[in-house]
Amino acid sequence: MHYFIGSLGHFLIIAAFVSALVSAYGYFRSVQSTEITDKDSWMRFARIAFWVHGGSAIGVVATLFTIINRGYFEYHYAYSHSSTVLPVYYQISAFWEGQEGSFLLWIFWNVILGFVLIRTNKFWEAPVMAIFAIVQGFLLSMILGVVLFNLKIGSSPFILLRDAMDAPIFKTSPDFIPEDGSGLNPLLQNYWMVIHPPTLFLGFATTLIPFAYCIAGLWLGKFKEWIRPALPWSLFSAVVLGVGILMGGYWAYETLNFGGYWNWDPVENAVYVPWLVLIAAIHTMIAFKKSTTALKSAIILAVSAFLLIVYSTFLTRSGILGDSSVHSFTDLGLSGQLLIYLLAFVLGTLFLIIRSWKKLESDEQEVSTYSREFWIFMGATVLCLMGFQVIIPTSIPVWNAILELVGVDSNMAPPVDQVGYYTQYQLWGGVLIALLSGTGQFFWWNKMDKTKLKDALLLPVVLTLAITAAVIILFKVQNINYILVLTAGTYSIIANAKILLDRWKTNINLSGGAISHIGIAMMLLGVLFSSGYSKIVSLNQTGLVWSKEFPDEVNQKNLLLFQNEDRQMGEYSLNYKGTRKRVEGFPGYVNIHDLRQVSETEAVALSNLKTKGNVVYSRGDTMTLITPETSYFEIEYTKGSSKFSLYPTVQINEKMNMTVFSPDIKRKLGFDLYTHVRTFPDPDQETEWSEVEEIITQLNEPFFVNDFVATLEKVQRVNDVEGLKLNESDVAIKATIKVKGAEQDFMAEPYYIIQNNQAGLKSAIVHDLGVKLTLMAIDPKNNAFSIGTSRTQKDWVILEAVEKPLINVLWIGTLIMVIGFVIAIFRRYTEFTKMKSKGLE
Repeated sequence: MHYFIGSLGHFLIIAAFVSALVSAYGYFRSVQSTEITDKDSWMRFARIAFWVHGGSAIGVVATLFTIINRGYFEYHYAYSHSSTVLPVYYQISAFWEGQEGSFLLWIFWNVILGFVLIRTNKFWEAPVMAIFAIVQGFLLSMILGVVLFNLKIGSSPFILLRDAMDAPIFKTSPDFIPEDGSGLNPLLQNYWMVIHPPTLFLGFATTLIPFAYCIAGLWLGKFKEWIRPALPWSLFSAVVLGVGILMGGYWAYETLNFGGYWNWDPVENAVYVPWLVLIAAIHTMIAFKKSTTALKSAIILAVSAFLLIVYSTFLTRSGILGDSSVHSFTDLGLSGQLLIYLLAFVLGTLFLIIRSWKKLESDEQEVSTYSREFWIFMGATVLCLMGFQVIIPTSIPVWNAILELVGVDSNMAPPVDQVGYYTQYQLWGGVLIALLSGTGQFFWWNKMDKTKLKDALLLPVVLTLAITAAVIILFKVQNINYILVLTAGTYSIIANAKILLDRWKTNINLSGGAISHIGIAMMLLGVLFSSGYSKIVSLNQTGLVWSKEFPDEVNQKNLLLFQNEDRQMGEYSLNYKGTRKRVEGFPGYVNIHDLRQVSETEAVALSNLKTKGNVVYSRGDTMTLITPETSYFEIEYTKGSSKFSLYPTVQINEKMNMTVFSPDIKRKLGFDLYTHVRTFPDPDQETEWSEVEEIITQLNEPFFVNDFVATLEKVQRVNDVEGLKLNESDVAIKATIKVKGAEQDFMAEPYYIIQNNQAGLKSAIVHDLGVKLTLMAIDPKNNAFSIGTSRTQKDWVILEAVEKPLINVLWIGTLIMVIGFVIAIFRRYTEFTKMKSKGLE
């Protein structure tokens, strides 16, 4: 038993929790102290406490990962999320699959960011780090796992399996340790799940920085000074959170079979809304640098972004979305703590804002339509309205729970067609943002009046109309909504490109906003074409119904492919080659019938496995399977002289009783060809063979087997038969039969065996052709042999293929948006450091 490591981990959690509270107290005393010596003394004390906290938190992370990596399945967390067959990179995913691990990831990033802030900004250190330490205390309370006065505080990741599960085995054998764990959810066995959660949680953590600066400013009475150090961090937070969200979208696109990257799931919405508000906050913070009008808006939006992250945490971890989201965590009894966490920060923030409201500067004069502030406020307003439109329906389960608490039976339900519901409103928000981001840039860099505005907009408008008209004709765009999105997105790209060219002539560091807006407009166009004009190319035009048990959609929009039979699909000829596996040390894929699995992770080669003419594994060699739960369906596409193969997958996790299909994608310049398997034969179903047909043949004489030409090449006596023990008096005769397939030859080796004076037959199956061959009799006088043949239905899959036009515009737009943010971050950070060096931080 490895009790020590769990005890160490629990001790480190308590140490991290206590030291976070001690650090918060020390920083608070430093802020409140009036004497320089006391202020510095408390600062040093608090800083040391935070370093202790950080070291303890990192120690907790290392301890939990060690338990997962070493397979200590006596711990509930390791048993629930890992297994012996998981490679290290998926063990990393297993670390944050559960609530406790994901909280630890969030805590870890806050520690790293706290260390950076301590080193970079001494003036703001005490108030900002006091906020950081308080937040860390709240987060650590979620994994504390202690009981005080019958009140459970947090859920520990170091709880033993016997304490978490009420299984009979622990009553008879308290020290029982499972040999293996339940494994990782097949959906998370994807490389994006190794990098997406850390990126997303870094985004969560970074929203705390502008919040902390803003609260510190209200606390110290530095009502406007906080914006300068907070702005670079806000930009950094926006780009990291945005990239994290888009990584999740790309994971969904590559892993889930719904064919998209965004499904408006409540968990997706809960992260999307804070990002919108954060972008709005950034624009108001930038506007404040030119006018004090935006100060109040900047404060409200900066704190709201973080509070919405806290609210999203409550939504996704309290279990309240359990009936409306497939992504949310189950309730671990933390809903009360999460609610306290949320209310504490909301009420504390409201108190500071209300106390300071009358002291906040604000311009009394009305904002002109031709001012940059007007356009920024318009953009921020649209972003916030988009956020409200999403968060209110997403919160319906919360409203229902509140009403039930006061005795009202609520029948409100989230939208049934959530994709259609949210898209119809967000589409118009996207159009407005594109128009505002294109036009607003001219006001930002130039003093505008009616005449100058007309001159500035003339070229972008003319080019937009010309390009849009060409695209409408080329793609036959008829939907008025799509035409508006196309026009707005094109206009935003052209208008911002004009500004970008002007900035390149003066100072490239001023081009971040224009580049980011171009990227976002490209993303809008990518969404339009990839979603609005995706085309199912696997339409069933045979007039046959694949199965009456299938929904009409499956029968109408999918193709049935039999193994090694060509099927025409539009301009492509498709051929299902069979099921494949991957093994360590072998490039590419291995036919599942060329190996025999002998354990959960190992298989034996049934023939020589070659690549480029070289034998990598010889027959009988033992191989290690890569992700043994995963099987690959090889689908060969032929178009003219070009040929390529796609490998959609199925993961079967028997421990979790889950079967997960994932697509494979052929990426082309103009579109993606998205292919996935809808269903395939049950591998556990017993094969039904036809009646045996007997054929008399001789050596090297061709004969037909189910329309394939076969030849009996050799008949010889052998001393060994796999899976059978022969005595000296036994006789085993092996026939070698070559069957010519359409593209390759297959070898079959049936046996005729005489053992204990009784004849026995061992048939050979050519799975790829669906035939079974049996050496039934030998006629030495006539040198003839009786070969029995029988047939079965060949292996098959039902496949869907979809073309996603111009989806690369979406991903390229993401990259361009990130580049723009990076340029903006560099510029704002440079400005901040210059002011800091002058003592004006």
